[in-house]
Amino acid sequence: MRLAPVPSVPEVRLYQAHPGSGLRRLLEPDDDSGGESLPEPQPPYWAYAWAGGAVLARYVLDRPSIVAGKRVLDLGAGSGLVGIAAAKAGARAVIASEIDRNGVVALRLNAQANGVAIEIRDEDVTAGPPPAVELVLAGDVFYAQDVGRRMMPFLDRCLAAGIDVLVGDPGRAWLPRPRLCLLGEYHVPDVGGNGGSDPRPSAVFTLVPTNAC
Repeated sequence: MRLAPVPSVPEVRLYQAHPGSGLRRLLEPDDDSGGESLPEPQPPYWAYAWAGGAVLARYVLDRPSIVAGKRVLDLGAGSGLVGIAAAKAGARAVIASEIDRNGVVALRLNAQANGVAIEIRDEDVTAGPPPAVELVLAGDVFYAQDVGRRMMPFLDRCLAAGIDVLVGDPGRAWLPRPRLCLLGEYHVPDVGGNGGSDPRPSAVFTLVPTNAC
């Protein structure tokens, strides 16, 4: 992994994948588990700056008043790009939720590399009530149908608790468009961004209880 500025969000540096990273090995079963049942290895989503996270981070850094002085949840944090951006923009506290054990390690290293404090929760926060935050930042959480179906009840509980929800996404298939109001749009690279992905339109939305846009 190489520590480098994120394309379109140069204020943030992340440990990012490159052709020699050998991340495929992380998908192989752990033979040293000693018979202990471990979760199935997950694709290393945390090794890349996804477009939804990049556009949300860019939006927050350009408009720091959105997070200034607030407790913020970076939902499905992955690399921690969005949470790091929120911390740099003046959030009072940032919670980053990530269930991938390798992602948790990467998230911690990325936070340290950027000199910000982030509380990491290595559990599925969508299974319970919302944490004590005022804003949820959800970058690229609708990349698959089953993931989106798991996210929406939790996000609805957040709205019911008076918590604002911002979504960053490049227009993936499972985006709940009738529930979203457009706030802004940028052109950012999608997954990886290591010169192999041209910038594409990606947007930031606010989630609403009904189609009130």
